Amino acid sequence: MYPTRRMIFVVLLGVPLSMLAAVLSPPLWMIGLGWIFFAACLFILDALLVANPSRLSTAIANPHSMGVARREQGHVTFEFAGQAPPEIELAFDPDGRRIAIEPDRQVLPVTKRQARADFTLVPLRRGEGGIETLWARWQGPLGLVWKQRVEGVRDKVAVLPNIGAVKEEAMRLFQRDSGSFGLRVRLRAGEGAEFNALKEFQSGMDRRTIDWKQTARHGKILAREFQAEENQRIVFALDTGRLMCEPLAGLPRIDRAIQALLLLSYVALRLGDRVGLFAFDEKPNLSSGAVSGANAFGVLQRLAAKIDYTTKETNFTLGLTQLSGELDQRAIIVIFTDFSDTTGAELMLENIKRLVARHVVLFVVFRDEELESMVRHAPTEPADVSRAVIADAMLRERGLVTARLRRMGVDVIDASADKIGAGLIDAYLAVKQGRG
Repeated sequence: MYPTRRMIFVVLLGVPLSMLAAVLSPPLWMIGLGWIFFAACLFILDALLVANPSRLSTAIANPHSMGVARREQGHVTFEFAGQAPPEIELAFDPDGRRIAIEPDRQVLPVTKRQARADFTLVPLRRGEGGIETLWARWQGPLGLVWKQRVEGVRDKVAVLPNIGAVKEEAMRLFQRDSGSFGLRVRLRAGEGAEFNALKEFQSGMDRRTIDWKQTARHGKILAREFQAEENQRIVFALDTGRLMCEPLAGLPRIDRAIQALLLLSYVALRLGDRVGLFAFDEKPNLSSGAVSGANAFGVLQRLAAKIDYTTKETNFTLGLTQLSGELDQRAIIVIFTDFSDTTGAELMLENIKRLVARHVVLFVVFRDEELESMVRHAPTEPADVSRAVIADAMLRERGLVTARLRRMGVDVIDASADKIGAGLIDAYLAVKQGRG
């Protein structure tokens, strides 16, 4: 409870009245004190007549998750038990790093002791945020006192990459090569890595699939038929260190990595595989285990929203060693990371080599088109030459690292940011079909 501007004006009005009375007759200066006492009595009366904050109940409805650059609507309702003011003022205190509220202040009419405010949540960056504090205040009947209710809001909103765009692109890629039948047509019997059945050899079939032992036993040429292996475990190993938080084509690399892993997760879950998320920087900070089923994609969304930006250096030895220890069977490991030179990549290569011995490893490299443009750009001043030389050296070192990865048996997905999702899905399907 605190005074309004009107109350302050009323109190200050006693000062010129007291001075005027003192000029007319010095003993009358006491009128000023009397005026202040009178204003205080009005203030107390107004405070007694105004609705008590304890009689106000609030309810906030906002989405649990939302995509970056995709606004969502929410509302808050107020209800007074007993006496209610004619109007109520509302102010939001959001998490300004991740979410903004429009409008952040409103004046609401109170009808039948109820009021409702609609607002728009504007996502600013990925992560968990929301409305932290809700402020509501209203005046007394005389307009001399403010009563205020301050309420903390615990509900968090997960700001994710644009999930609508993820699903749209996934479905587009899902049907890209097989028309209306989807990817399951591509993964039909005969194109996988898991033995399915024997069938009589026909013209056009791969001769390497002939089972000579069964052919001799049955007296006719029989070939092995394969199908795509299901219920595979896919683990996304996400480096959340300093280099991954640097921007690439307007977005942090980590955001682009999360977009790509959610895209492949959607496809993998649709095909019956199990998906897990593992994140690390200087130490492991997230390990989801394997999830599957209809609700698994929502679980991965919420976990991805909790991954924050950081300036910490990446410890590949600690992170990848713990990941290897958590996997008790062969899995497809998709690694999202970045490196600046061959020296810094040595520990990464050493630890990836251990993973390749037991698992299938896909390594995602975001092609740095800014460096490539520096190399291609015709120099117009000496500084352009320096930038081109440095950029060329960095690209050559990246090429050396990716070449070593390929020699180790790692499948490297090297593509621009807008094509990394499609390249990742192609590599995943190649592994499922036994071509990886």
